[in-house]
Amino acid sequence: MSLSFGMAGLAIKNLARNRFRVILTVLGVAVAIVTFVLLRTIVWAWTSASDFAAKDRIVTRHKITFVMSLPKRYIDDVRSAPHIKEATYANWFGGKDPAHDREFFGTLAIDVPTYFKVYPEVSVPPDQMQTFVDNRKAAIVGDVLAKKLGWKVGDHVTIQSGIYGGDWLFDIVGIYTATSRAVDRSTFLFHWEYLNDAVSERRRDQIGWIVSRVDDPSHAADVSVSIDRMFDEKEIQTLSQDERSFNASFLAGISAVLKALNLVSGVILVIMMLVLGNTIAMGVRERTSEYGVLRAIGFLPKHVVWFIVAEAMAMGVLGGALGLAVSYPFVEQGLGRWLEENMGTFFPYFRIPPVVTLQAMLLAVLLAGAASVLPARRASRLNVVDALRRVA
Repeated sequence: MSLSFGMAGLAIKNLARNRFRVILTVLGVAVAIVTFVLLRTIVWAWTSASDFAAKDRIVTRHKITFVMSLPKRYIDDVRSAPHIKEATYANWFGGKDPAHDREFFGTLAIDVPTYFKVYPEVSVPPDQMQTFVDNRKAAIVGDVLAKKLGWKVGDHVTIQSGIYGGDWLFDIVGIYTATSRAVDRSTFLFHWEYLNDAVSERRRDQIGWIVSRVDDPSHAADVSVSIDRMFDEKEIQTLSQDERSFNASFLAGISAVLKALNLVSGVILVIMMLVLGNTIAMGVRERTSEYGVLRAIGFLPKHVVWFIVAEAMAMGVLGGALGLAVSYPFVEQGLGRWLEENMGTFFPYFRIPPVVTLQAMLLAVLLAGAASVLPARRASRLNVVDALRRVA
């Protein structure tokens, strides 16, 4: 055992013999690890968004597609269904601020009296809430959105909609915070009545979806079925799902993309292994005579193998550690913060999960070791006399 550790120490010291090559190899490994961490974190953050969903909320939408609307009168039927504590509705407005044309944020027309009962995680100061209730042109925005666009209470903003057209004037009267990751902190909320009064007769009294809370989360599936059954004979049928299933349904459309990201992250590490293998093979060829000397003075073939594998794994450790050191400021603090602020609906919590960190480090070390197996095997099988005679 002590001999093995001694060989490992010698292998690590041997990295300094060709520093330029080792530095380039370590940087290559680091870049591969950063890319791996980024892709795996994107997949994890996207798929885990549904895990933060409330278990007692049910979303009811048009059976065909989410973008088609429902008659407003459906809300009364949902509220009368068994086990429903409260129900609200909302419309997707598709708004943007002309002063910040490239900034995306959710814009919802909501039923003010009930929305905050169904979403108690949305926290608004009482005085701001009262002003919001009293002013039909008022709006409340998430704290992340307000910070990003420089909005504050008392501002007057113009929002343009790609769905309803024209300029819409709002008074920002409140800024909400969230007590749960189930709520996007970059949403613009305003009165549904303000929207409904301004649209044409054909589009009036239409809502995008209904969200209800049940008295017992264990009843969510049964209540969803009973709600849809109520509208089976109506002109428009519905599809009701618990909030987690509803969020997860959005993943179905991009499942191929998520699989591709996972595949690409693996391919990148394979490329990293090939780069390492090439570096190790060059080093083995250069030091063939040295391995011959080791064999001549009594070292066994397994000791030569261990010497080469240890050197490769040391480069894997260095590259993996450097990659992870770069990943946290770049992936988590940089890109992650941007995604939370701009795409909070899909990435409410973008952090590098510990399991990805562990996977990255282990794979860097293990793949480095695997890359060295073939050169190490060839070196261990060299004839001592031929190895001593060989010139790199």
